Amino acid sequence: MDHDTRPGAALSIDLDQPPHSSAPWPLAERPGYLIRRLHQLHVALFSELTAGFHVTPVQYSLMSAIAARGEADQTTLAADVALDRSTTASSLARLDARGLIARRRGEKDGREMRCALTTEGRSVLAAMEPLAREAHARTLAALPAGQARALIELMHRALPEKNDA
Repeated sequence: MDHDTRPGAALSIDLDQPPHSSAPWPLAERPGYLIRRLHQLHVALFSELTAGFHVTPVQYSLMSAIAARGEADQTTLAADVALDRSTTASSLARLDARGLIARRRGEKDGREMRCALTTEGRSVLAAMEPLAREAHARTLAALPAGQARALIELMHRALPEKNDA
């Protein structure tokens, strides 16, 4: 379906319609569909550009969060990257098995698992960084810079929780 994509153009769907409306709602007008498609585009770009590192976008995010903190427990990292604890633990276990992070038990709480980047992990993250930034830039390349910044701001505002990270 063709729709007007000019700045300031009105949406062809009434977002104020009741949730149980039977009015037609084309996929191309649904926020969830568009977000998923944009995410697919980004993951494809990220995977293409960083393929040689064999690091997934989630693992990259975890490595970035660890780098920002220096060291962190798995629960904190799960919150930083907006993942459930199980996914976080399995992703960190794979990074540990590859020698990109080191995990150790917490000194005060033996149940806590502390994570830090290894020397190799810091090196891989540094080498990936420009390629990951390129993937992010290419994800929004169809937008002028001001609109790309506005989209990022709008995404922050649309999230229901505090997103200061």
